Amino acid sequence: MKEYRSDKLRNVGIVAHGGAGKTSLAESLLFNSGATTRIGRVDDGTTMTDFEPEEIKRKVTISAALAPCEWREHKINFIDTPGYADFIGEVKGALRAVDSALVVLCAASGVEVETEKTWNYANELHLPRIAFINKMDRENADFYSVIQEMKDKFGPMVLPIQLPIGAEESFNGIVDLVKMRAFIPSNKQNTQIVEADIPDNLQEKAFEFRQKLIEVAAESDDDLLAKYLEGDELSEDEIKVGLHKGINQSVIFPVMCGSAYKNIGVQQVMNTIVDYLASPATSKILGMHPVSKEILERKTVDEFSGIVFKTTADPFVGRLSYIRVLSGMMKPDSVIYNSSKEKTERIGNLFTLRGKHQEALPVIHAGDIAVVAKLQETVTGDSLCEKEKPIIFESISYPKPMFTMCIEAKNKGDEDKIGNALNRLMDEDQTFKVVKNTETKQLLISGMGELHTDIMAERMKRKFGVDVIISNPKVPYRETIRGTVKVEGKHKKQSGGHGQYGHVWLQLDPLPLGNNFEFVDSIFGGSVPRQYIPAVEKGVREALTGGVLGGFPMVDVKVTLYDGSYHNVDSSEMAFKIASIMALRKGALQAKPALLEPICNVSINVPDSFMGDVIADLNGKRGRIQGMEPANQGVGIIKAQVPMSEMFRYAIDLRSITQGRGFFDLNFSHYEEVPPRIAEMIIASSKKEKIEEH
Repeated sequence: MKEYRSDKLRNVGIVAHGGAGKTSLAESLLFNSGATTRIGRVDDGTTMTDFEPEEIKRKVTISAALAPCEWREHKINFIDTPGYADFIGEVKGALRAVDSALVVLCAASGVEVETEKTWNYANELHLPRIAFINKMDRENADFYSVIQEMKDKFGPMVLPIQLPIGAEESFNGIVDLVKMRAFIPSNKQNTQIVEADIPDNLQEKAFEFRQKLIEVAAESDDDLLAKYLEGDELSEDEIKVGLHKGINQSVIFPVMCGSAYKNIGVQQVMNTIVDYLASPATSKILGMHPVSKEILERKTVDEFSGIVFKTTADPFVGRLSYIRVLSGMMKPDSVIYNSSKEKTERIGNLFTLRGKHQEALPVIHAGDIAVVAKLQETVTGDSLCEKEKPIIFESISYPKPMFTMCIEAKNKGDEDKIGNALNRLMDEDQTFKVVKNTETKQLLISGMGELHTDIMAERMKRKFGVDVIISNPKVPYRETIRGTVKVEGKHKKQSGGHGQYGHVWLQLDPLPLGNNFEFVDSIFGGSVPRQYIPAVEKGVREALTGGVLGGFPMVDVKVTLYDGSYHNVDSSEMAFKIASIMALRKGALQAKPALLEPICNVSINVPDSFMGDVIADLNGKRGRIQGMEPANQGVGIIKAQVPMSEMFRYAIDLRSITQGRGFFDLNFSHYEEVPPRIAEMIIASSKKEKIEEH
């Protein structure tokens, strides 16, 4: 691919709800630009951007894929992103690398949940947007209904710049409201477009929509507005100037239409991107000096700087880093500085990817996107620059993964490989986390949902040859006592020669929740010699690791050693340790043992219309509502405390109840006693597991 300077670049993220036709549109865009020789189909598994086996199998986009093409002497870097909530991390990373978003909607389904979410993400980043109403050839396609729905959801500046000619089976072209001409495909593959008069039945509607377009375009420029208000006609070029200004200020959101499957309206999308979206040439980027924390501004003509927005782990090539160059230029075989890690990195070859196909780049300028292999220290979100001119950019914000499962190797020999594989997967997905629970001894993985964790398991097998089993995590239950007892423990054994003798009297008292353990030595008069007292404490601590109800750790217990006896010859540290273990276990059974469960603080953001259903569901999970407060228009926050055992699959439950619109945050709060009926079931299950293990 030839060299492109900043003013000839466009970076566009293709976003949508799953099933709206993003990937099909990306295929048609690549085909029309000449980047590919045929249009791949999602159902056939032949698309350029859905090339991972997991994507082909499920017929959904899982990873953001780069799809550069050349159009009218410009290079457009498209990034095809996933449309399912489980892979929102890929969308967030991609949107940090682009200058605008192409929002795809289905003409039959209209505005869906992920459409709203991605629109809001683009809002947060102040990205210009072009909307493309796809599938105009589909049954129940209704362009005007979708336009109204968009206006209701996103505001009055949603502006059609095209109208469809026909709908469903009769859809065969589009009306351009700027040129006031019809454009109809004329060959089998719909790559040749014929310009024609607007059909008679659309003349009146086209005029009505064009008047609105002219009014909105004029409002974005003072000179145009003055001319418009004086009653003068705006020329086509003046309308374009007004649209260009409004679109790039994110106050006009142009809407187009077509059919990616039939390849209608696709060339017009690329024309609109080139004509109306600004190049990165004039952009200014703010960052911070890594030492002085001074705010710095970088223009595209300044020294090299960039940000890594995506990382992939390839078992053959190694780590691939996707870099958006923000200023200056980047050349092969050079040295760059990772200001986030304070490390120097060596760059080898520079290349771009179209799906999985590599194409070498001689140099890349500010605003372009490159892929580099085998950077040692660099991960997603890191800032890159020249060492003499350091700068750090704001890192990429990712949602916290809330769906947690236990993972273990299927085959015994794979325990060592599993750690390396999980670390590599964490490198490439910032919404995938791995922790070792020291209490339950389980390895836990967290993702955005069940599909996310399932796909990670499939990738581990495919990329790293590790077969894994995913199951529900164990709850870190604990045990305590509710009563006070005095208890004796005596270990006496005679077997020829030296025997074993240890004898203790312990008092067990409950402590307030959260005080864990306290050991008190109240021996007077030497009934237990001083050298054996550490052994008594050691025995007590060991006994507390496995309680008397279900073998869970015992907490909030005060143990007082107040009496005992010893033998001059047979007593030993081991004998007193064993006597202490015997005493504590016997005493715990007499001291009204109780089972404790972890309770979590949960904060749930949910649209007002789903508030009642969410609260009812929390009540069914033994949750206690702590309060409610407004977040923003139409959205409230529910604060609750819920047992951890009820929350492992809550990400799925909440998505189902709120149609994907709710999200939550969760943190451990404290331990509480389990209700007796539930405690009986947990204890029985724990004992059964221990029998099966042995």
